[in-house]
Amino acid sequence: MAQKEKSFASDYSLKQVPKSQQKSWISLFSIWVAIGVDLAAVILGVQLAKGLPLDKAIWAVIIGSFILATICTITASVGAATNLSTSMITRYVFGKKGTLAYSAMIGLSLLGWFGVQVGFFADNARTAFISAFGINWPTWVFSIIAGIFMVGTTLYGYRAFSKLSEISVPFLLILMLIALFIALRTHGLPKTQTSATLPFGSAIALVISSFIVGAATQPDISRWAKSQKDSIIGTFFGMFIGNSFMILVSIFMSKSLGSTDMMKMLIMIGMGIPGIIVLSLTQWVTNTSNLYSASLGFNVIFTKVKFRTLVLILGTIGTLLGVFGIYNQFVPFLNILGIFIAPVPGIYIAEFYFIKKEFNRISNREEPKSIVWRSMASWVVGIVVTYLTTDAPTGLGIIKLTQIPPLDGILVGFFMQLLLSYLTKNKKDETLEVEKP
Repeated sequence: MAQKEKSFASDYSLKQVPKSQQKSWISLFSIWVAIGVDLAAVILGVQLAKGLPLDKAIWAVIIGSFILATICTITASVGAATNLSTSMITRYVFGKKGTLAYSAMIGLSLLGWFGVQVGFFADNARTAFISAFGINWPTWVFSIIAGIFMVGTTLYGYRAFSKLSEISVPFLLILMLIALFIALRTHGLPKTQTSATLPFGSAIALVISSFIVGAATQPDISRWAKSQKDSIIGTFFGMFIGNSFMILVSIFMSKSLGSTDMMKMLIMIGMGIPGIIVLSLTQWVTNTSNLYSASLGFNVIFTKVKFRTLVLILGTIGTLLGVFGIYNQFVPFLNILGIFIAPVPGIYIAEFYFIKKEFNRISNREEPKSIVWRSMASWVVGIVVTYLTTDAPTGLGIIKLTQIPPLDGILVGFFMQLLLSYLTKNKKDETLEVEKP
């Protein structure tokens, strides 16, 4: 009983998930579908509907989602193999001291986005309640309600939002399919196709960019997988279906109803109350995952603080950002943090699949080194390139590689790690001495 309570309090934030607690692919699949069915996908769908003919918009979503799901599956496999969170993985890849910077950045980034999503949810919920019920509550009331539910779910860790996802996903999919059916039956599709104002390649890039930085934190979920096979199936199909479903629904409904606001579209077809439920469930699951990964990141820094205590502290801070309506002021800062995070998946992919040196320490139950300099150097180069390829005002935008700056960072981090590993392989040790446990 004591062991069960201890694991409940920590959610295995600083150690490997034991086999007895690992889950099948269905659990991972449900989570990624639920996270994919969010308001960001709705906004992206509207953008694609305005800029492309229907057939090209569909293909952009399919191709972009396939590439994104493939990248996420590769990073997720690292978590499934090690059963460690992303921040614990980087503890081996960058070293005990080296990972502190990354853990702080990913923690701050996801905490900031938690606050943004709380505020975003509150704004949309207020609009929905006014339209559906004529109730005009202050926005801060909805922020507090959202914070309570999201923090409460995160306190119970992976098990809670896994169960929430398994329950909500069938409901969400059915509800949105019904909405799409009603919209097409009552309004049809316009006979005149939209002229292409958005380049097809740019549309694919937008789909990939919608979650590419999230590839870094895939191990936070996949570490619970029973096997690599469960991780691959759950992550790939969950990401592919979750990322593409809501975007495609949004494209069809936007073209059919001629609107750019999903809540208004649902009200137009008489589904205002179900729309509120959809808004609530999608943001609930998505933001729970943000707070969960933020807490895992900070737990690597504050190892003496219990995981649940961190969830309460961070969740309160994030909720207050939404309550006081200052969350939007943090978006430029959060975009900058994304530049620093982007190269990290490429670095640990190279280390895990090809170099293996630091990951062997996990299987050998050895302590991580203090700082792994080749990883730190790869990270710095990746950050610089991502900054150069990111458009102003966040970056400089003076060079173009893949047209997707976060993907540029991943690729540069990957190849730099391989290059520096090759250049230093004959040296005795390019890292600092191992710290004593």
